[in-house]
Amino acid sequence: MATSAGRTALKINWAQITTSLGLKGQTVASLQAFKKRNEDVRRKVAILSEAPQEVDFSHYRAILKNQAVVAEIEKAYSSFKPTTYDLNKQLKTIETFETEAIKNAEATKGRVDMELQELEKTLKNIEEARPFEDLTVDDVAKAGPDIDIRTTEMVSKGRWMPAGYKEKFGELSIL
Repeated sequence: MATSAGRTALKINWAQITTSLGLKGQTVASLQAFKKRNEDVRRKVAILSEAPQEVDFSHYRAILKNQAVVAEIEKAYSSFKPTTYDLNKQLKTIETFETEAIKNAEATKGRVDMELQELEKTLKNIEEARPFEDLTVDDVAKAGPDIDIRTTEMVSKGRWMPAGYKEKFGELSIL
């Protein structure tokens, strides 16, 4: 899209940025806020570009009695110099935002990949695990060495049942 000043404006596909980088959360919210500001400024520029640029002061001199007002406004109008802005600062901000967004997306992707690997490992362990009924006391002791230590300690103190066992499971009955 070409502007009236002959400069070329960059057309941005906002949806593609979000999906291709896999952005989420605060990053997407910041990007949407930036997009809204960008669209507002583009709209204002388009409206101002369509507005008439020249004022016909001779018309106003012909219809107004107070010529001093027209002369004062014409003087102010002709001496007005529009302010120009250095866009490098805004472009640098955009580049910084883009770099930060990509860095956040890559960090998030790395964390998600690590979690997926852990979940796959856990799922494999679950799938390969033997049924509880097939486990031996030695298997349980090997899986949780602290169980053997606690049991030895309880037996040495003359306690045969773990605390809270009766309340939870009732009386132990041996047939």
